Amino acid sequence: MTRIFALVLALALWGLAPAAIAQGPLRIEITEGVIEPLPFAAPGFIAENAGAEQMAAQITAVIAADLANTGLFREIPKNAFISTVTSFTSPVQYSDWKAINAQALITGAVSTTSDGRVSVKFRVFDVFAEGQLGEGLQFVGTAASWRRMGHKVADAVYARITGEGSYFDSRVVFVSETGPKNARRKRLAIMDYDGANVQFLTDSSTIVLAPRFSPTGDKVLYTSYETGFPSIFVLDVASVGKHALGERPGMMTFAPRFSPDGRTVVYSLSQGGNTDIYRMSLGGGSETRLTSNPSIETAPSFSPDGSNIVFESDRSGSQQLYIMPATGGEATRISFGQGRYGTPVWSPRGDLIAFTKQNKGRFHIGVMRTDGSEERLLTASFLDEGPTWSPNGRVIMFTRESQGASGAPSLYSVDITGRNLRRVPTQGAASDPAWSPILP
Repeated sequence: MTRIFALVLALALWGLAPAAIAQGPLRIEITEGVIEPLPFAAPGFIAENAGAEQMAAQITAVIAADLANTGLFREIPKNAFISTVTSFTSPVQYSDWKAINAQALITGAVSTTSDGRVSVKFRVFDVFAEGQLGEGLQFVGTAASWRRMGHKVADAVYARITGEGSYFDSRVVFVSETGPKNARRKRLAIMDYDGANVQFLTDSSTIVLAPRFSPTGDKVLYTSYETGFPSIFVLDVASVGKHALGERPGMMTFAPRFSPDGRTVVYSLSQGGNTDIYRMSLGGGSETRLTSNPSIETAPSFSPDGSNIVFESDRSGSQQLYIMPATGGEATRISFGQGRYGTPVWSPRGDLIAFTKQNKGRFHIGVMRTDGSEERLLTASFLDEGPTWSPNGRVIMFTRESQGASGAPSLYSVDITGRNLRRVPTQGAASDPAWSPILP
């Protein structure tokens, strides 16, 4: 009999096996590297007072969509239900849910107050073990934050069933693009991880590139041509205020990224025909040059502990990946496969590095261990580039551009096994995504 927690081959393949969690043994169904998604039932959350009905239905829909979009879960249609849930405290009729092969059952309730507050509580049940998974939880927020509360519930359910960190309650900053391919207008935008709640952060009066979140998610680094040259700006997400990172007339600075503690920034600076990686404290102070080679060194990314930096360089004659201490010094090459490697990004877990690879006229998003071993290509297309990690290190989002004169970029996501490739809904063309940490 199939039990709850029949989950992903990748958890074992990449050493990401879930922590031991209650209720019976794990059983992983594997068929040529593909698993059967876990069937779950999510009856509509109960509206505990008049006026909460619509919000309860909307929150239930967000939870179900979050789980189903991972590719690890499959929602059982409500027209297949035998039981109905009429109260948050009603006993579970496990036999009715077993009959439709629901291995997980998610129930909840929503209540509202006259001052605009919303309360959401939920429980998760292992149907075949006939028991509740953990304690019930409750989230309280404003009516305007109902989507966030849905994401928070989905995060808690996901974590309980997989044993992994969450990622639904997060945002993505990206470049929104309009106009023809040869005259694109670009501006920064931010949205929920699933494409909802889009907010524009800049206008389209100048080209903007490569936004990157701070570790706390309240600031964004990006490259702008506002001064006529590529220059780095820092933007406050809440106030949408911005300022340049230093003043360097005639010099090009680009590819910025925050350190894990948010106190310093690494970036590329081009001058005198040479491009190197520099580091600067956000609290003021001079630049520190980290590389000094007659080659192009760019796209730096810190390890989660801040001790090392991975970057791309053509010092060997072709574009490859290197790791060096965060203070600079000798670099070690880690990419040795065929083709060119670029845009490396260290996983939040610290165990993998995502990258863009170009080989034989195709672009790929891939991952490798931090020593360059176990390279695995996850995608292949006319143009895939610019990976960014979900907060839990489980999913990668990237830009995919279609071929042809009218080809436009879109955002896609993929699991680190290469499974569950899916397009992220955006309002028009989009590129250069960067995933935030889990929201506070």
